[in-house]
Amino acid sequence: MPKELSPEKRKRADDLALKILNHSRNMLIMDLRFLEKAVGLLTPVPYDGTICVDGRYYYFDSRYIFMRFQQSDKSVVRCYLHMILHCVFRHFVVSPAIDRRYWDLSCDIAVEVMLGELGYIDPEPRRASQQSVEIGKLKSQIKYLTAEKILDYFQMNPLTEKRLSALEELFAEDDHRIWYVTRRKSDRHKGGKKGNDSDDDETETIIVRREQNEGDSGDDGNDGQNPLENKLRYSEDDDNDEMEEQWKSISRRIQTDLETLSQKRGSKAGNLVQNLQAVNREKYDYSEFLRKFAVYGEIMKTDEDSFDYNFYCYGLDQYENVAIIEPLEYSDVKRVREFVIAIDTSGSVQGKTVQMFLQKTYNILKQQESFFSKVNIHIIQCDAAVQEDAKITTTDEFDEYLKTLELRGFGGTDFRPVFRYVNKMIENREFEDLRGLIYFTDGCGTYPEKQPPYNTAFVFLDDEYNNYEVPVWAMKLILETRDINGNR
Repeated sequence: MPKELSPEKRKRADDLALKILNHSRNMLIMDLRFLEKAVGLLTPVPYDGTICVDGRYYYFDSRYIFMRFQQSDKSVVRCYLHMILHCVFRHFVVSPAIDRRYWDLSCDIAVEVMLGELGYIDPEPRRASQQSVEIGKLKSQIKYLTAEKILDYFQMNPLTEKRLSALEELFAEDDHRIWYVTRRKSDRHKGGKKGNDSDDDETETIIVRREQNEGDSGDDGNDGQNPLENKLRYSEDDDNDEMEEQWKSISRRIQTDLETLSQKRGSKAGNLVQNLQAVNREKYDYSEFLRKFAVYGEIMKTDEDSFDYNFYCYGLDQYENVAIIEPLEYSDVKRVREFVIAIDTSGSVQGKTVQMFLQKTYNILKQQESFFSKVNIHIIQCDAAVQEDAKITTTDEFDEYLKTLELRGFGGTDFRPVFRYVNKMIENREFEDLRGLIYFTDGCGTYPEKQPPYNTAFVFLDDEYNNYEVPVWAMKLILETRDINGNR
């Protein structure tokens, strides 16, 4: 607000803006009942700027709200919904390594697509027309216009600075800088290329909530700086984790509502449903998943964790450089020794996809802390019958297998022959301690009726957010292409 406004006038302006926002909220609830819980989760906070949201608060500048309301009351409703959808899809949860400008633009485009499908077209005809043209271009290149897919596309097809700036201006509605507050101890689930390092200082100084002091006149002496820097404060990590879980729960409820109770609205909001399916699908780290198949084994290495340097130094000091305690020479380390990789080589599985999956698996296993020097890994190719069994005992053999890999089969899909084959190998004592079987497939096959005596995981490569049913005794892992080709 202008500096010449007294605290009383400023408060009246904020109160009036808040009434406009509450009116917009009520209109949204009436039109989109499935958003009622989401709309009620955010707390309004006045500040000097435009508007922004962080999942807990939405910050608004009274002047900006008045300007939008003069254009149209629908303009404020649309802007409010834009922020709500950012929260529903947890766009504010970002990785420190993300390309911020591409991510901001991708999120805005994804939200604008959903707004259009929900009937909230931009009230400015020229802007609406330009958005429609740009969205049409993206739809011809990207099957699902989620923020993640759009980000991947921009990173594969970089924009010029002029083009990027034009798209930012066309799709932007709110300020995203608050998303990049350094307030979480761990990296979040969204990746991407590293952004501009010059922004690091800004992320450290942005604070997360306006101090509601009665005598706050808005004159903070920070002319020309980001108004959020002195108006907001940090939140605790635990609070942020709880907030994120709340939005996950809300997102799942909205998805269920659209897919079951609100069929009429859901049929008009195909991209909204698709985005919900994407964001609500569990994200997995394949490296961590693979460790589920590890076994303990003794390896000769210094066990630093059990070594007490205090006693060691005491002995050197008291007994003329004679140590009275030595570190253990071995420790138990969790590493992969025995398991089976089954590859579905039916006609629907592409050879390049198999190659990428095996390469990803090999890259994980060959790491020092994951792979024994001697292993017993069987890579089985199978369609409706077992076509090949390659036994791998060292990393060198795995490397050679990848170089000479030739797929065999290309018939139908039946999972049962692999399990019968592996069970037979166990009977023949070809495994000492088989930890598990990973079956890489497209999911179109017949599963065994009985649970095998080892852990089993079916791994699906899917970029279209399909769901797959597996037996109750099996684990399920759904990966996207970027999970196994190194882009994530």
